[in-house]
Amino acid sequence: MTPQAAPRPLPQRLGAEFLGTMFLLAAIVGSGIMGERLAAGNIAVALLANSIATGAALVALIITFGPISGAHFNPAVTLAEMLRREFSVRDSLSYIAAQIAGAFTGVALAHLMFGVALVQRSTHVRGGAGQVIAEFVATLGLLWVISSCARHQPAGCPWAVGAYITGAYWFTASTSFANPAVTLARAMTDTFAGIAPGSVLPFVAAQIVAVPVAVGLWRWLAR
Repeated sequence: MTPQAAPRPLPQRLGAEFLGTMFLLAAIVGSGIMGERLAAGNIAVALLANSIATGAALVALIITFGPISGAHFNPAVTLAEMLRREFSVRDSLSYIAAQIAGAFTGVALAHLMFGVALVQRSTHVRGGAGQVIAEFVATLGLLWVISSCARHQPAGCPWAVGAYITGAYWFTASTSFANPAVTLARAMTDTFAGIAPGSVLPFVAAQIVAVPVAVGLWRWLAR
């Protein structure tokens, strides 16, 4: 997502991807719990708190871990890098494994902090064609923001990504998961940020389909 200051050994990069994704999920789930508790039943206020906290945390995490791993925190971003032949298959699969492990750890960490059951199964159904289309759109836009910033405004990339995710919480019907690791892990929390396991596959499929479309269209636009 952001340029690395110098090539780092793969274990260091994987550690950064694990920790960054862990903190991202802790921010998403933790702020969802906090927002819901403080909003007194007002879902709009809870979502506002969730979106602001997530966007702000994402900016900080990208700035922190970007020089080490590039701060992908997202299998869709890693797959896009692989399709552009900027990442090897081996490194891509390793990044994705670290991101998924970090995501599940982050959910557990949020549960521990807020004193809720450590292992949960979400009952928050997010279904319908509109939400699946929203995930395609959210992922498409995110990948374009990253592609453009990485090429033209690398210093602004953390801020642009954080701003995009904050906005996409509100302009997409799905509240913009835009991340397969995030989607999988949020099935394990029955809190404000959760997604029922039955809703996961369509979301992840839409996110993955968006990757080659985003890469192909951006290649045409930017050539």
